[in-house]
Amino acid sequence: MKRDTIAAIATAMSNSGIGIIRVSGEDSIDIVDCIYRDRNNHRVLKEYKKNTIHYGFIYDGEELTDEVMVSVMKKPHSFTAEDTVEINCHGGVLVMKRILELVIKNGARLAEPGEFTKRAFLNGRIDLSEAEAVMDVISSKNDMALKNSVRQLKGSVHKKIVEYRKMILHEIAFIESALDDPEHISLDNYPKDLSLKIDFLIKDIEKLLRLSENGKIIKEGIKTVIVGKPNAGKSSLLNILAGEDRAIVTDIAGTTRDIIEEDILIDNIHLHMVDTAGIRFTEDVIEKIGVDKAKKYLKEADLIVYVVDSSVPLDESDFEIIDMIQERKCIVLFNKSDLNSEISLEDFKIQLKDIQGDAVIIRTSTRENTGIDDFEDAVKKLFFTGSISSDNEIMITSLRHKEALEESLESLTHVKSSLEDNMPEDFYSIDLMDAYASLGKITGEEVGEDLINEIFSKFCMGK
Repeated sequence: MKRDTIAAIATAMSNSGIGIIRVSGEDSIDIVDCIYRDRNNHRVLKEYKKNTIHYGFIYDGEELTDEVMVSVMKKPHSFTAEDTVEINCHGGVLVMKRILELVIKNGARLAEPGEFTKRAFLNGRIDLSEAEAVMDVISSKNDMALKNSVRQLKGSVHKKIVEYRKMILHEIAFIESALDDPEHISLDNYPKDLSLKIDFLIKDIEKLLRLSENGKIIKEGIKTVIVGKPNAGKSSLLNILAGEDRAIVTDIAGTTRDIIEEDILIDNIHLHMVDTAGIRFTEDVIEKIGVDKAKKYLKEADLIVYVVDSSVPLDESDFEIIDMIQERKCIVLFNKSDLNSEISLEDFKIQLKDIQGDAVIIRTSTRENTGIDDFEDAVKKLFFTGSISSDNEIMITSLRHKEALEESLESLTHVKSSLEDNMPEDFYSIDLMDAYASLGKITGEEVGEDLINEIFSKFCMGK
């Protein structure tokens, strides 16, 4: 099917050393040839070999617009698998816009967000999981997220899903053939053989789903909220972890009245950390708004860091916080250990255990910077059982992929139940087809146009 030619600025819209205007489609070379001339003032872009880059100039009629390098990539050897031209110009916003306007004036149209990657998918160059990895690479927040996204871009998820689908399709074909031609294809002892293969698939998919929680954290980070009474040391903790004074620290209770957010890396684990207003009863209208915000953020947190001021007795505010954190992933910092303690650590552990269970409690002093290493180790143990998965492990980071795997697992479990109940073979085939289709959602072979459009609409312009 013939598609029109699209164009967009592929680099950031800010002044920089280089800017790139990407043009893709059947007429891309002809369109750019209308505005490009080589050093001898010739329009020869169509004569250039594929995958080459050339020095020249962009003209608006007879007026010189910019000095450029032009890359020519001919189908199918390009990102979109279409004829593609990339104009590398000077990175000024004005000059990039002007060249893009010239390209559009000569027959291209402005690309929609993600349309280049969408064409790569529709043209069969990449599958949907690899297309989604493109944006994951761009938005990676730490080295682990980047490595995982690059592995997915290279086809790690694609290969695994294709392997599963190939196994399932083979069994479906065998069952259907046997049912159609029972005289030549026997199903004797087949349930036993199928059961072993289903066990393998179930075990492997369950492993991917278990690791998906790690994948989500690696990709999105851990939403971490610091709570405690005023002047407990919450802001001091944020400043230590951030390595700079992000929050104002004073001896005056209630200094922090609004939410302060900071992205922090702990051993390559991304924490989106929120310092909240101290939780206490107050008549101050502004401080009360901050306290209400703190309670709201606490409900949405993946991890709660409860900072206890051990230099003063527990009061109603502490008991309110303890009540709010029950059944949540929580690390309690028994802070100000450099001062005389008014709270017995052992008594506090017993009291907290009655509500929170096996809470992680660490003695710290933000003033003397002690206990921070123990806090970082506790984070790793809570979310990664103390270690991060190896570089070679497939990590599911997409909620869409996770849901598709869960659907396929449910269908395979039904096959297992049918085998155990000695149901007719056509029952196996129905559930195997469902599992096959669910896995196809990950690679894009079993998704509708609306979902495809929704996925690519979240991409950035020019990609």
